[in-house]
Amino acid sequence: MTTSLRIAFLPLTDAAVLAVARERGFAEEEGLSLDLIRSTSWATLRDRLVYGQVHAAQMLAPLAVAVTLGLSQQPAALAAPYKLGVNGNMLVMASDFAAALDPDTGRRLSDPLGTAHDFAAAIGLWRRKPVIGVVHRFSSHSLMLRYWLASAGIDPDRDVVLRVLPPSLTVEAMRAGEIDGFIAGEPWGSAAVEAGLAEAVAIGERIWQRGVEKVLAFRTPWLEENPDIVDRLLRALIRSAAWCDNPANHDALAQMLSDPRYVDQPADLIARALSGHIVVRQGEAPIASPDFLLFSREATPFPWRSQALWIYSQFVRWNMVEHGPDALAKASAVFRPDIFRRALADVDVPMPGASMKVEGALGLPLAVGSRKGGLTLGPDRFFDGRVFDPERMDDYLANFVSPL
Repeated sequence: MTTSLRIAFLPLTDAAVLAVARERGFAEEEGLSLDLIRSTSWATLRDRLVYGQVHAAQMLAPLAVAVTLGLSQQPAALAAPYKLGVNGNMLVMASDFAAALDPDTGRRLSDPLGTAHDFAAAIGLWRRKPVIGVVHRFSSHSLMLRYWLASAGIDPDRDVVLRVLPPSLTVEAMRAGEIDGFIAGEPWGSAAVEAGLAEAVAIGERIWQRGVEKVLAFRTPWLEENPDIVDRLLRALIRSAAWCDNPANHDALAQMLSDPRYVDQPADLIARALSGHIVVRQGEAPIASPDFLLFSREATPFPWRSQALWIYSQFVRWNMVEHGPDALAKASAVFRPDIFRRALADVDVPMPGASMKVEGALGLPLAVGSRKGGLTLGPDRFFDGRVFDPERMDDYLANFVSPL
């Protein structure tokens, strides 16, 4: 008997694992029929999950934490036992603004700290506070943007205007002059560059080399009441993710995602993130960023609780939540490595033996303890050299002596 699951998603390249699970039959082989519900905004998607219109959703990792903490509309306990990808976002700014930055686009992307200081100088030359689109207040994009801006002394709540709008509307908002730039998941940054509206200024992979992005989120009560269905879905997704990460499949994947049911953008734009060949300025040769978007390798799908706690630390830093033991415990409980391990216990997939790690500590690939097979974790540095030890949260926060 086939079980039908309704899963909400947004038209983004990192919805690939869900699309492939349906289109390539991985879900069907687990006795699942996936009804993928295309949503326009993260707020709509959030409400569909919270109010039970869907069983699960592709979700911004910080939004899952925020909903659980009661920071985003109706509070609800959410659980994320699977990461759908890491990295994959890009900050683009209008060409007039970008003209004040390093003209060497390769150097611009490879030196995010220097570019942040150039960005601060560019603000001084601009006619007004630049208006930067963010897809949601509680998004990885928004948190990374704040972190990056603050490194150069820019107060994101004073020196720029952050405007929330859905990813699929960012390009048109630039065309209409409503925003001066935006940070969003692909392919929307590439679409703005291709249209000659913007240039890439920074990419998420260079801000945090293995930055947490989207998760698969469930309402916690439903997840706990349906363990067999959840386990089958995760088994399908782990196979799908491996297929997505295989370079031999990237052309077919880009074509699949270009379908109006999914991303509805040209396949060649979608292929840029998949292949890690990023065009910074219209007409220029692409710059190689092989880790621009990851789905499977290096245990990408594993829901490290330390990453949920890094998200929480940024909420505290920007006065979005009051720091305390109850909030800390709730945030930590959103990511569910226990469910991941249970679902994949009989699958030949290397997975970490620990549930937390020091984020930002790896400058080179590192072989680590794994419950099955060999596992190498990739570099996960933050651009400013900081590390986040979840066991020393207060020390980490104390290093930010002010909101900047």
